[in-house]
Amino acid sequence: MDLGIRGRKAILSGASRGLGKACALALAQEGVDVTIVARTRDVLERTADEIRAAGVRVTPVVGDIATPQGRAAALEACPEPNILVNNADGREPGDFRTWTREDWISALDTMMFAHIEMMRLTVDGMMARGFGRIVNIVSRSVKIAQLELGLSNAARSGLVGFTAGLARQTVARNVTINNLLPGIFDSDAQRRHVEGMLEGSGKSFEQIWRERALQNPAGRFGQPAELGAYCAFLCSAQAGFVTGQNLLIDGGSYPGTY
Repeated sequence: MDLGIRGRKAILSGASRGLGKACALALAQEGVDVTIVARTRDVLERTADEIRAAGVRVTPVVGDIATPQGRAAALEACPEPNILVNNADGREPGDFRTWTREDWISALDTMMFAHIEMMRLTVDGMMARGFGRIVNIVSRSVKIAQLELGLSNAARSGLVGFTAGLARQTVARNVTINNLLPGIFDSDAQRRHVEGMLEGSGKSFEQIWRERALQNPAGRFGQPAELGAYCAFLCSAQAGFVTGQNLLIDGGSYPGTY
């Protein structure tokens, strides 16, 4: 299927590795020029070189999208994006009794406020131009809350709640906003999550990693490219009637019917 987005321009945050990188690669393969934003220069540059092999324009921006300076740098590199993919790492597992106000504010800045700000800065231009696709990479945790992931649960749920209202106001102008809810994926973020579960477990990293895969109905971790392909479809010309949705991609681990 030709997704009908060749020549479009995209900004993707958290795009130097993992799920963000997979989305950037998938969009590049569809002929989208991508601006990728991340904090670590050497990793970002390697990813940019890899994406250039698809024959599209790639602009790496070193910056933290959770800061005004990072957002300004992204929009300076791509002033009129047609596609916005918001992505940020979650927080490590922990005990909410030890989290400070600063921990909570930091989580909200990274996983909620930054994404809302990027939408605020781009959505009116998308509507004026008559095409826009916004995808937030969130987490299955907004539907299956885990206490040890409280910082992520709270911040990401706030983003999902905000998006539900905005998405209904933009779709008539061909601007859609959707949230992808990944479960367990074979990624650096998942490895950090498992490392955070080691203390007091009496198990090795390999044991927990294997158990998590086997507990999933699919019997495995998801591959980042699978999420990238899903993201690319949501950004397609054909996806203009899909908006305000929270779309699980989790190997069937969510136990509910609805």
